[in-house]
Amino acid sequence: MGLRTLTTDMLEIGRTLRENDDPLLAEVAGATFAVLDGLVDGSVGEAFLQEIVPRLETTATGDALAVLLAVGSVASGPVGATANAAAGRLAAAGVSRPGWAQELTAPLVAGDFQRRYDDEGAAVFLSCTVERAGRRHAFLVCVDPSACGEADDILVLPAEDLPLILKEITAEARKDKVGLRTETLDAEEFRWQVENALNARAVHDGELPFDGDGYGDDGEAGEAASFLQLFGEEDEIPFGEEDGQDGPPYEAVALVLRSRLATLPTPRRPPAPHPDGDGDEDEVIDVLGGMAELVRMLDERGVNPAELLAGLTGNPRGRRGLSAAGWALAPPLPKKPKRAKGQRAPVYQVKVGLRGAKPPIWRRLEVPANTSLERLHTILQAAFDWDDSHLHAFETPYGRFGTPDADLDQRAEQPVSLEQVLPTLKAKIRYTYDFGDDWEHEILLEKILEPDPSVRYPRCTGGRRAAPPEDCGGIWGYEALLEILGDPSHPEHDERLEWLGLGSAADLDPTAFDPQGVTAALSRLR
Repeated sequence: MGLRTLTTDMLEIGRTLRENDDPLLAEVAGATFAVLDGLVDGSVGEAFLQEIVPRLETTATGDALAVLLAVGSVASGPVGATANAAAGRLAAAGVSRPGWAQELTAPLVAGDFQRRYDDEGAAVFLSCTVERAGRRHAFLVCVDPSACGEADDILVLPAEDLPLILKEITAEARKDKVGLRTETLDAEEFRWQVENALNARAVHDGELPFDGDGYGDDGEAGEAASFLQLFGEEDEIPFGEEDGQDGPPYEAVALVLRSRLATLPTPRRPPAPHPDGDGDEDEVIDVLGGMAELVRMLDERGVNPAELLAGLTGNPRGRRGLSAAGWALAPPLPKKPKRAKGQRAPVYQVKVGLRGAKPPIWRRLEVPANTSLERLHTILQAAFDWDDSHLHAFETPYGRFGTPDADLDQRAEQPVSLEQVLPTLKAKIRYTYDFGDDWEHEILLEKILEPDPSVRYPRCTGGRRAAPPEDCGGIWGYEALLEILGDPSHPEHDERLEWLGLGSAADLDPTAFDPQGVTAALSRLR
């Protein structure tokens, strides 16, 4: 694994950055590069300065410019200066800057500082919102009081999703008979509490200590500890294979959060005391070794740095926490169209087919384009006669939506409209109901119609075959069920009839379909 290959992968990430319009993505990518090579503390090897940056600049492409801007947005010292200088030369030479470049320089305005906690000291949640150039995102820091108050996880998400996430947290706590209190903090106190949590996590992770009292001369948080120290333990790999993490590390998301904290007033009281880490300084890799040393060490450990960095361009499921890359790396969600007061939204004609069904099972529906995904879920339940007794999710090019769930990288569906995720004709999304039976519905936008004042929407205008019964084992289980019901001599025939509550197999007609009946069911929806 050499510097040339690593440069190629950085350019690939640059392409992803260039195709998105959210500067937060660039910051997370830049922070990942920073913690991967200890860039932030300025102790950078000559390899990066003399080889990587020139290789990027020589390509004279928008991808290279995007990467350089991303690294320069978070890296201080010689790397930040070199990356920004190279980016400036490319821009002066006529290379187009990504759309987010200007927004990246806009001021950050943080607010909505809150702390949620329980009286028993079992959990603490610190949250805030940040606005830049009209775009709002939020941070939620999950603190573990039993571990010296360390930051156990950091979630970054669109600001409109934060209330729903907090509601879910409160509801889950209530199920465990734990009451959460909410406290509003001022900006200085919020910064103090969050930085204490981040610093405690840094000590526990065995990172390099923060200098001084934790605050730099310019008011920013002390230097971020080097991610390279994670290689100090012989058997340790920085991105745990055990939990399948291949996105940006916690340290990268923490670094972006620290940049937001740096805009807040510097705390007047010193950081909370914490015992020093017990790591052996001899085991810490000298960050002066730079990128070349990192590549060598990764190779020795059997870790491919290109694959590690390329993880930025994916959105793996099952990753713990809703990290920045979890939502930002997907294409940005289109904005909702603006309409004049009283102007009705167009009507979407969509064909919804149950994947894997042979013969096909489908419905043709007409729904207002501004229907929320939450409402669409209810419509689909009625159209297919489901019971809404299981979890569901919408898979779209812009991310996964449903009930907010950090473990599934799932964002709130309520604020998102159908026209945002199906912006053009022939666009498709997927709706999955019941993660056990895994009923997958493909939703295709067939036509965009003018609304008819005489029609009540939503309505069903076509379709084929009855939907399967709930909990029958998915599409393959349904096929097996029909086979059993069609064979009176089958040993499970009577048992299945009893389970379905049917007196005869003739009572279940898989060919039956009544669009008027579906429309009537839709009309009863509130």
